[in-house]
Amino acid sequence: MFLSYERLRYRQGRRRGSGGKQNALESISQVPFTLIRRIKSLFLSGIDVNVRFFSYLCGMIEKMIVLEDIDLVTFYGVQNVHLQMIKALYPKLRIVARGNIIKVMGDEEEMCAFEENILKMQEHCAKYNSLNEEDILQIVKGEQPNGHAADGNAICYSVTGKAIAPRSENQKTLMDAYYGNDMLFAVGPAGSGKTYVSIALAVRALKNKEIRKIILCRPAVEAGEKLGFLPGDMREKIDPYLQPLYDALQDMIPAQKLAEYMEQNVIQIAPLAFMRGRTLNDAVVILDEAQNTTTQQIKMFLTRMGQNTKMIITGDLTQIDLPRNVKSGLKEAKEVLKDVKGIAFVEMDERDIVRHKLVTRIVNAYHKYESEQKYPLFNENKEKE
Repeated sequence: MFLSYERLRYRQGRRRGSGGKQNALESISQVPFTLIRRIKSLFLSGIDVNVRFFSYLCGMIEKMIVLEDIDLVTFYGVQNVHLQMIKALYPKLRIVARGNIIKVMGDEEEMCAFEENILKMQEHCAKYNSLNEEDILQIVKGEQPNGHAADGNAICYSVTGKAIAPRSENQKTLMDAYYGNDMLFAVGPAGSGKTYVSIALAVRALKNKEIRKIILCRPAVEAGEKLGFLPGDMREKIDPYLQPLYDALQDMIPAQKLAEYMEQNVIQIAPLAFMRGRTLNDAVVILDEAQNTTTQQIKMFLTRMGQNTKMIITGDLTQIDLPRNVKSGLKEAKEVLKDVKGIAFVEMDERDIVRHKLVTRIVNAYHKYESEQKYPLFNENKEKE
């Protein structure tokens, strides 16, 4: 059925403001009814009606591509240099980017190739946290980007594109134990990479969509000092205790994406005291500094485990900050749970320390000094020999 455009005129005020759109449409006397409805929807959208209308008539199609799980600044480049390069590589297509949505219009065959390459760029950006002009050119040419050396042991990649992989034998054991068990205890000295590797494993699981959230937890215990009441709201009060967890996350997730994850509670950082009553499903849950938990606290934490959840508990039994008469929950859990199926224990030592070389020497010196004393210096909770 064919209808005159006159039958679809808008009110007088709307016609006056239509400008070039009105003239473009008045050049067509009769159009199919279904096309008239399409034109009306284009008018209501108010975006580039002339171009979209004539593209429709010429057999062109329009498609929207939604970018997910990437940092848009990294993908588009500073001042949109990557986007401009992509536009130059596809001169036959009209490409418009608004936030995480790319609208593209043109020939169907050309658009299919464009969409395939955009998805490859998105995958590359999500995996390596980086994208440059060379990567874009190689993807468009159908080649594999070679900007990153293949690393079979890589857990994930930092914001600079550097591979994060186990740096010692016990760190590799920690990674293997994570894949083979639902609950994992990693105990070792400061600087042995317990927390960092654990968070890297959690970030990898989140990026691979194996889980829906990451929950990082720490007991709010001062290291031998009494700081008193801290100013600010709840988050400002607990942030100083959780700063090491923030540092690790900032190494692995771009700042804008990390802020988005935390705003949406995809990544949650909370003190141990707020865990009671929760059931944690589809998550990787990490308890850091577990040596400073009491028996009641660590039992409460371990029983929060829900479906499709992995738990990693890290701690250093030589740095307990609990009062003298309070027993460490981590120390007791090692004895109680050592034979439970599905729970793994990884013991790390000074050979796994990846900080400054002096840290290894300091740990060795104190360990030697402790062994010569009747009462250990750090762990005041140990019984007299």
